[in-house]
Amino acid sequence: MAKKRAFRNRMNDLSPKDWIKFQKSWFSHNPPPRHKDVLRHPAKFPETLAQEFIEFFTKSGQVVFDPMVGTGSTLLACLRSGRSGFGLELNPAYAEIARELIDEERELLGPPASELNVEVINGDAANLQSFNLPQIDYVLTSPPYWDILHARGAETQRQRRDSSELDVTYSDDPADLGNIADYDEFLDRLVQIYTDLKSYMRPRSYLTVILKNVKKKGTIYPLAWDVARNLADVYTLKDERIWVQDNIPLAPYGMGNAWVSNIHHHYCLQFRFEP
Repeated sequence: MAKKRAFRNRMNDLSPKDWIKFQKSWFSHNPPPRHKDVLRHPAKFPETLAQEFIEFFTKSGQVVFDPMVGTGSTLLACLRSGRSGFGLELNPAYAEIARELIDEERELLGPPASELNVEVINGDAANLQSFNLPQIDYVLTSPPYWDILHARGAETQRQRRDSSELDVTYSDDPADLGNIADYDEFLDRLVQIYTDLKSYMRPRSYLTVILKNVKKKGTIYPLAWDVARNLADVYTLKDERIWVQDNIPLAPYGMGNAWVSNIHHHYCLQFRFEP
C-alpha cells in the first residue's frame, strides 16, 4: 500500500482542516463592536476579518500592505497574526488614530508581536513611488465604495450628520477617491492604484480587494464586477469569496410597490500576480 504523502504547505501556516474551511465560497462574519477611537471613521474594515485573510495568504513573518489603511484594521491584524505590515492613509487624522491603536496593540500583545515592523504612512496611494516600500508578500484592501458616503438617504448617514464627533465622509481632499462624482473616473483611478502595486509585489503573491456593488438613486453600479473585469487585465483573477452580513436589520425599501434589495454582502476578490 502506497504511503500517504505528507501535507506540505508552501502558502501559509494553517492546518489542512483550517485550509479547507477558508475555501468555502461564502462566509458570514459579524465583527465585534467598534473601538471607541475609530467610531469617527465612517466605514471601518473589521480587523477580525482581515486577520483571517492574512493568515491564509501569508506565512508568519511575511509582509502585508494596505494602500488605503484607514484607522489601521489591516495592521492590527498583522500584529495579531505575526506579520509585518505597512499601510498608506491619505487622511492624517485617521493615520494618527491608526498609530495610536497600533501602539496600544503592541503593548497589549507584548513580544514577539510588539517587535514586528508595522508602520502607518500618511500619504496618497496614487503616488506609490514616493514611498520606500519593501517587497510585498500580500495586499489586502477595501477601497471607498465610490462616493456612496455622499448619499443622504441612508439612516446611518443621517445619524452621523447629527453628531459633531463622527465623520460622514472620509475627507474633503480632492485626492480622496471617495469624493469623485464620476463613476468611470473613480473606477479608472482605483484600478490604476492597484496596477501600480505590481512593481512592489512578490511574484505569485496575492491581492485581495473587498468591495461591493453600489446602489445610487435607484441604479445599481456593478463596482465589484467592474473592478474584477478591469483588474483581470493586470493580474490573474483567481476567485471570489462572498462576505455575508446577516446581523444587519432589514429595511422595507419599496414595500408594496417595487423590488428594492437590502445589500448585505461584499465581494472578496482574489487576484494573483503571475509574471
